[in-house]
Amino acid sequence: MVEVNRSPSATLLDEEVTKSGLFELSPEIRLDLYKKMVLIRRFEEKSAQSFMQAKIKGFCHLYIGQEALAVGVCSSLKATDVVITSYRDHGIALARGVPPKNCMAELYGKATGTSKGMGGSMHLFDKERRFYGGHAIVAAHCPLAAGIAFAQKYRKEKNITLCLLGDGAVNQGVFHETLNLVSLWKLPVVFIIENNEYAMGTEIHRSTAGLPLVKKSAAYDMAGMVTDGMDVEEVRAKVLEAVNLARNENCPVLIEARTYRFRGHSMSDPDTYRTKEEIAEAKKRDPLFLYSQKLQEQGILTADLVTRIDKEIKRIIQEAVQFAESSPEPDLSLAREICFANEDQIEPVERPFYGYYN
Repeated sequence: MVEVNRSPSATLLDEEVTKSGLFELSPEIRLDLYKKMVLIRRFEEKSAQSFMQAKIKGFCHLYIGQEALAVGVCSSLKATDVVITSYRDHGIALARGVPPKNCMAELYGKATGTSKGMGGSMHLFDKERRFYGGHAIVAAHCPLAAGIAFAQKYRKEKNITLCLLGDGAVNQGVFHETLNLVSLWKLPVVFIIENNEYAMGTEIHRSTAGLPLVKKSAAYDMAGMVTDGMDVEEVRAKVLEAVNLARNENCPVLIEARTYRFRGHSMSDPDTYRTKEEIAEAKKRDPLFLYSQKLQEQGILTADLVTRIDKEIKRIIQEAVQFAESSPEPDLSLAREICFANEDQIEPVERPFYGYYN
């Protein structure tokens, strides 16, 4: 049996890896990165199948093509750091270590899901793993990331917040308001724009002025970086650099990660705005294929091991589907309980904050 998830934590950033430096990845770490990318790809393929069978209702935004970005990002973080993202969240949740069974159950709307079946595809959530969503409203989670980072600095923690958003979210006013505040207050936060070239069906060159997107950082005196979102090791190295700035110097960072989604915006998207030739050309840079090829050249992977890993991960995904299908429906009485606080359980604020933060 091929081991896929060695620990309950999604992070690979233990003491040994930290001491080894940014670019000195062991064969074991590289193999683990590859396995997590395969896990996301197979999970999303099965999710698409279940959606077409009407087992998954509502919206479903797949992460196929962007696996290197999720895995590279989450492998750069400590277990105590916070990750928050938008509605294309399956891959991020899995990379963060959220169990595939609970992710699939949430897509099925079952009580055993990450949000007790109340959130669905766009609202995965795992407090234990510091994965705070899954948010459906475009860019609305950006100020939440700022708020979390504010709390981290206020409590003098050595943790950071990492916020992922799509290229379409860059044009929302709240994104700019958030960058202004995190820079002004020097909060420990890293924003990563997942630039997959399309905001829904609109190509970035037709929707956004002032390209490249990383230039937005200059307007707010933030550090700015660009990374190849199809290269898991490059993503990991760049995000580690950004995370160190945020963690050690309270320097907020904006990263533009250039990637590409191989499927439509969502499962209901006919994808008529891209040519087959464009997609075929993009697939030549499939992150799974490129990394598999690289690891085979390094002697870390073999063709036989690739097959065995794929077989084992497909078994894990099938178990996740069976778990979701056999799980109970959610208790509808929870709908009120999870939306409204119990007054008796609200803890008083010991040190209320008023006015300007310095």
